[in-house]
Amino acid sequence: MSLINRLDTRSDDFRTRLHALLAFEASEDASIERAVADILLDVRTRGDGAVLEYTHRFDRVQAASIRELDIPRADWAAALEALPREQRAALEAAADRIRSYHERQRTETWTYTEPDGTVLGQKVTPLDRVGLYVPGGKAAYPSSLLMNAIPAKVAGVGEVVMVTPTPDGVRNPMVLAAAAIAGVDRAIAIGGAQAVGALAYGTPSIAPVDKIVGPGNAYVAAAKRRVYGTVGIDMIAGPSEILVICDGNTPADWIAMDLFSQAEHDELAQAILLCPDAGYIAQVEAAIARLLPTMPRAQIIRTSLANRGALILVRDLEEACAIANDIAPEHLEISTAEPERWADLIRHAGAIFMGTHSSESLGDYCAGPNHVLPTSRTARFSSPLGVYDFQKRSSLIKVSGAGARTLGRVAATLAHGEGLQAHARSAEYRLDDGSAS
Repeated sequence: MSLINRLDTRSDDFRTRLHALLAFEASEDASIERAVADILLDVRTRGDGAVLEYTHRFDRVQAASIRELDIPRADWAAALEALPREQRAALEAAADRIRSYHERQRTETWTYTEPDGTVLGQKVTPLDRVGLYVPGGKAAYPSSLLMNAIPAKVAGVGEVVMVTPTPDGVRNPMVLAAAAIAGVDRAIAIGGAQAVGALAYGTPSIAPVDKIVGPGNAYVAAAKRRVYGTVGIDMIAGPSEILVICDGNTPADWIAMDLFSQAEHDELAQAILLCPDAGYIAQVEAAIARLLPTMPRAQIIRTSLANRGALILVRDLEEACAIANDIAPEHLEISTAEPERWADLIRHAGAIFMGTHSSESLGDYCAGPNHVLPTSRTARFSSPLGVYDFQKRSSLIKVSGAGARTLGRVAATLAHGEGLQAHARSAEYRLDDGSAS
């Protein structure tokens, strides 16, 4: 049995087989949805008491108040100091690169003045308060904390509140160290749907936030979906994806391991190679077979590649780029000579890695751009998480007297046409310095 699907764009059934591999719909488990709805209603109704009860039930942590679940800043600093030197240096280097990249995304307020003195523009302001969900226990990802918290602080968010579950009271030291490095303002040892509800609705001890970001399990994702509208959210992410366009000149082992790097996330992750060289595809397939037994997460990778992975023979690199645009992948590696040439043809991708040395794994940790990326073909209309997700824009309108006379006639005509007479009269009052027309 083949470890990974083999497709050829020349085959009559290529499109059908490709779309079958791409098909993924996030299933909404009815029992999860009911449980989350009940938890959110309870938190909205009973506040702190509900959060404490669910924290005891799900994380086996007993506390008499939310304040007892606050993780003191001194503990973050202690965790940072206690980290092995190499781990601390790596976290700090990643944070510096992430901060440097995102500082270039800041948008400033701007205005312009028209000949009649009317001033128009845009005012950019940060969100006041952001909630950051950080998985705890074995699924702790300090890199995700950096990717979410640093853009928020660069944007000027006044308060970043981190919530993280601590099953049986166990706190992840790298997460706490990353919180200290990223400039998080408050950390609370709570998780699950109850934490999302507390951030969205507020409780006597937790002020409501304006937006909730960060990854979580199915319950957290369902809760974020339900509170959207009360607060903003970053996205509902699907399984991880990598698409590699290769001209056949990169070592086959490198490409096989790049495919593994996403397949090891979970069984639903997707890893695809597009290449015009059939002989090279055979080399990659052989590398997959040889390297897979050496992987600690071999069974997850095996399932992912068998169910959703593919090695696709294309006619040429132009066709590969066209297929990439159709797939709109989360991560796109262009492992070719002159990668910029092919990147110019790409319209839809979360992150584009150009050249043989640009492995996707570097983007996950320390290249600088954000690793929170659109999945499940949503790169067709959405973007990586960035500073702009923590800022909002207000329109600025200062109309001069001369401008009011010009614009008033236009507005009044349109308002009369829509049957909105008060709109029209409001504009007409200003046609002649306060005299009604």
